[in-house]
Amino acid sequence: MATLGIRGISFSPRHLKRYREIVEVLGRHGFGAAVNQLGLDDYLGLPRLFRKRAERVSPPEIKPAEHLRLALEELGPTFIKLGQLLSTRPDLIPPSYITELSRLQDDVPSEPWEAIQAQVEAELQQPISASFATFAQQPIAAASLGQVHVATLLDGQEVVVKVQRPHIQPTINLDLDILHDLAGLAQERTPLGQVYDLIEIAEDFATTLQVELNYRREARNAERFRLNFSDEPDLHIPAIYWDYTTKRLLVMERLQGIKIDDVAALDAAGYNRCQIAQKCARMIIKEIFEEGFFHADPHPGNLLVLPGEIVGALDFGKVGYLGRTDRAALLRFYIYLIQMDAEGTVDQLVKMGLARGQLDRAGLERDIRRLLKKYHGLPLQDVHIGGILEGIMTIAFRHHLNLSSDLWTLIKTLAMMEGIGLTLDPEFDIFAVSEPYVRRFRRTMFLPSEWGPAALRSGTDLADLLGRLPRQTARLLDQMERGELSGQIRLPDLLIATQRFDRIANRLTLTILNGALIIALGGLVNDLNFVWPWPWITWLILIFFLMASILGIWLIWSILRSGGELPKK
Repeated sequence: MATLGIRGISFSPRHLKRYREIVEVLGRHGFGAAVNQLGLDDYLGLPRLFRKRAERVSPPEIKPAEHLRLALEELGPTFIKLGQLLSTRPDLIPPSYITELSRLQDDVPSEPWEAIQAQVEAELQQPISASFATFAQQPIAAASLGQVHVATLLDGQEVVVKVQRPHIQPTINLDLDILHDLAGLAQERTPLGQVYDLIEIAEDFATTLQVELNYRREARNAERFRLNFSDEPDLHIPAIYWDYTTKRLLVMERLQGIKIDDVAALDAAGYNRCQIAQKCARMIIKEIFEEGFFHADPHPGNLLVLPGEIVGALDFGKVGYLGRTDRAALLRFYIYLIQMDAEGTVDQLVKMGLARGQLDRAGLERDIRRLLKKYHGLPLQDVHIGGILEGIMTIAFRHHLNLSSDLWTLIKTLAMMEGIGLTLDPEFDIFAVSEPYVRRFRRTMFLPSEWGPAALRSGTDLADLLGRLPRQTARLLDQMERGELSGQIRLPDLLIATQRFDRIANRLTLTILNGALIIALGGLVNDLNFVWPWPWITWLILIFFLMASILGIWLIWSILRSGGELPKK
């Protein structure tokens, strides 16, 4: 292995050839200064003529953001996927670059049929004719990592077959090695490295890309969506044929319908576009608030309208995850935005860990207030996520808000779905669609099944502390008696302190439990029914409210009563 003069970078001649390709493409698109800042040109041994060729850029009317997109497309699949990742990180690059990278094209020429046939037969370990009655040689779609063919199983079932490009894995591995090295250089030599852990970002990207190369994972995603929506007759997820699916081969049911943005075809078929828009939006909102697992690429090409106005979803390679804690935090953030509370919004950003480091809180609050003023007094149906998205991009970049890929993907997914809805129905209101799901999720936050485990853990920890306190106190006294502990501690004071701590702990436990009970009951107020005779749930809620109120009054009286007590000498 040859070693460059840059610390930590070692590579073979194959690495050197790829490095030179990358430097030439970047230089040709006007990013030679970035190459110089990393110190690559001197250490790669690039001849003078090579450098001059690399410095010839495309026409000046092309903007820098477009140059970056073109460069990434020219560098191939790994860099196309990198650009797609960067389009989900508005904290890293300016809004104009985010917009441009969102246009990255993943359409490339297809592989020759002979190579695809060999790949399919190698994965199935038998001739194609032994698995498929028919198999179209021309793909219906070709992307950087794979391509899709139409086929028919031996039982007559029509399927689509997604085949990974042969020999793509070594190319990906080489590029990921180089990107890791470049991230290390940027970490040391650029201002961006002082704000972000670029090496960690590169490692996360490598993990994400390797997962995307595993078609079994995509198949499991489809199965999970199919299970989550098994009781939704208006949504259809294609079935996976596991007997034919491998790491590099995915076989699923073929769906045939009208692309969801083909308004003319939908009208000609007599479909109700307003209802279709509602169904699509409910799909995404349900995924977010009820499942925490959502389709992260619902562009028009991945949504079809099947006979009966059933929405069919395709392509489950990109998904997003949101835990219940994240969803609850987003709900609070949403409420602050609706209330036009800039200070509360900043507080929630800090609690979510999005605003870290040297935060200009006053500046962030000012920018958020300026964004919210644009929508002050407008009804929700006149507020569009797309417009909010542009404002968030600017604020995130200016203040280096650490938006996770999942969070930003969620925002873009909602904006994408809103765009589809408005195409189908100019009066579409995504907030109205989401309102019942938000209300239902908000109510579940107060149920004992949600806050109970956390309260139980806290109570268990406190009980464990109180249980160990006498034993630890005895050990402390033994150490004092043997002279192993120095200091001026009087036994009466220690006993008084222990008793007081015990009382404080008991009150704290009761206060936490009582507060949790009141919050939970508050979430059930909507279920009160005072039409006589009262139902049992109304009686139960009122009885518990009375008990919680009595306990709260007793706690207040107990605290006030003990406030003036002094230890007796």
